[in-house]
Amino acid sequence: MKGAVFHRYGNAEVLELVDLPEPTPGENDVLVAVRAASLNPLDWHFMTGLPYVARLQMGLTRPRAQRVGADLAGVVAAVGKNVSRFAPGDEVFGGYAGETAEHPSIELGTCAERVCVPENALVPKPGNLTFEQAAAVSVAGQTALQGLRDLGCIHSNQRVLINGASGGVGTFAVQLARWFGATVTGVCGQRNVERVRSIGADVVVDYTREDFTLGESRYDLVFDGVGNRSLGDVRRILAPNATYVACFGQPENLWFGPLPSLASMWLRSVSGTRRWVTWETKLNLPDHELLARLLEEGAVIPIVDRVYPLPDIREAMAKLATGHARGKIVVSMPGS
Repeated sequence: MKGAVFHRYGNAEVLELVDLPEPTPGENDVLVAVRAASLNPLDWHFMTGLPYVARLQMGLTRPRAQRVGADLAGVVAAVGKNVSRFAPGDEVFGGYAGETAEHPSIELGTCAERVCVPENALVPKPGNLTFEQAAAVSVAGQTALQGLRDLGCIHSNQRVLINGASGGVGTFAVQLARWFGATVTGVCGQRNVERVRSIGADVVVDYTREDFTLGESRYDLVFDGVGNRSLGDVRRILAPNATYVACFGQPENLWFGPLPSLASMWLRSVSGTRRWVTWETKLNLPDHELLARLLEEGAVIPIVDRVYPLPDIREAMAKLATGHARGKIVVSMPGS
């Protein structure tokens, strides 16, 4: 089967399609014939080896993880003997990055024609979604959900600002913030103003015409999916006792990534009334199930920028690297 891999650190040109061995599901695993997968900033980080400090874990001179993709949607091809929730032929979506318990030597990467995934990393695909839409959900959707709910402690009637409202995570954050009952302000570029308004933002700020940190509005929660403004700038728009949630994208510091900002956020949190927080998304079954329900109800709609065929994986990654995707970048598998 074909899959996307990289054997050295670098930009999109290091990606190549190779023949991979057919995966075999373990006792608790599901073999999925992948119809579509999506790319996330974490794929870019692993591929480029940035920030450099992360190579202490990712591999000093060459990457330990060499596969691409953590999101997928597809059809169950086979199941392990302990799997009870799925059967061959079921349409599923989900996300997972790592190794299966039964096959710790198998490196997972969903930009491949078939992949083994733990049973609890999948949920049934809602019938109102295409495979391409479903593949866009798991990592970005759970990132937005956990950032708003678990870190931001969002609740109804809050004033919430989403910086990067037209991106992969931002489009989910806008819709989820509205679902939680908040009043939402989205920050994006001029070409995305109507898109962000259409998915639920009450107010949309075009950053090419207006500096959102100089406005008179104050917010109870700021969800920052871009990290392109200093903490001092952001502080001006935070209400007393507000929370700033950072969802870091590409590293501002090539050597240390977000570490300087994290240190500054910690100092601000311990010395003031506002909370400055960030986190690592943990994909889990309950959040997958909640997102699946919201998708089925139409409360959340995945926004897909473009679908690239697997042979164009380099072009897809190059688009992701620009940081200006309008929603999610999706990769379709041959024959899908």
